[in-house]
Amino acid sequence: MRNLLLIYNPSSGDGSFKFALDAVIAVFGEAGFFTHVLRTGSVRADEYLSKVSADFYHTIAVSGGDGTLNIVVSACLKYGLSARIGIIPSGTANDFAGFIGMPEDPVESAKIIAGNDEIFVDIGQVNGKYFINVCAAGALAGISQQIDVDFKHALGKLAYYLKGLEQAPNLTPFRIRAVAGKDVYNEEIYLFLTLNTGGTGGFSGIVPNAAIDDGLFDFIALKAGGILDFAGLMLNALAGKHLNDPNILYFQASRIKVEILGGGGEALETDVDGEAGPALPIEIVNIPRAARFCAKTRRDRRD
Repeated sequence: MRNLLLIYNPSSGDGSFKFALDAVIAVFGEAGFFTHVLRTGSVRADEYLSKVSADFYHTIAVSGGDGTLNIVVSACLKYGLSARIGIIPSGTANDFAGFIGMPEDPVESAKIIAGNDEIFVDIGQVNGKYFINVCAAGALAGISQQIDVDFKHALGKLAYYLKGLEQAPNLTPFRIRAVAGKDVYNEEIYLFLTLNTGGTGGFSGIVPNAAIDDGLFDFIALKAGGILDFAGLMLNALAGKHLNDPNILYFQASRIKVEILGGGGEALETDVDGEAGPALPIEIVNIPRAARFCAKTRRDRRD
């Protein structure tokens, strides 16, 4: 039998994955996997994976949010593990899992992981730290770090929206220089997002045509402006026209350098997949098709 490692975070989302644990293991067993289970908390996933031989696990299934997934992907890249990675979405927003089409039902996700469908995806690296979905900084960028766990469990994605509304009146601009190849952007902004998928924090349509295997990131910054401009931007966002809004800086690149020039961001830290990241200045690098994920192709999902 092939070895499969199931890593689950009991604190992710509403904590309900444990009720599906037996059914998920049954799916893996029927597909010919011998399932090893690692519950995070008592054992650190990255420490465990550092001691595993490169080809021992055929597949690593992760039940958790983007933060848990980040830990596993980072360990696989750092230690050269050859395993496919599967996601059973059980976090609050599950941005990455949603983008690659993994069902919210744990058993349905397990069936995809147990199958042979897989895709190759780009992975980001910022000052040496890996990310799968987003590297961000500025107002609203660290919302997931600031939301009370019980509040997040009770309200789910709505918690991100409510926290964003709470912070909106206190937006503090800062000036950056962003360098992408020969292009240099000097702007005063409220926040920036460097996205590998189409969205973050439950906002799935920030980049409507995002691709996860094109070797490029989508860089979006909200320029400093009055509250009336901000309101207009929100209306454009609802209509899917925000990337062309004059209050938005948007470009694509495989390598981006960002530094602070002044304003309120001298000690600004980044948010990387919902966890605290390195302080600016930063260099963000796209590692093309660096990881294999269990997922149906886009054609399979349409069919």
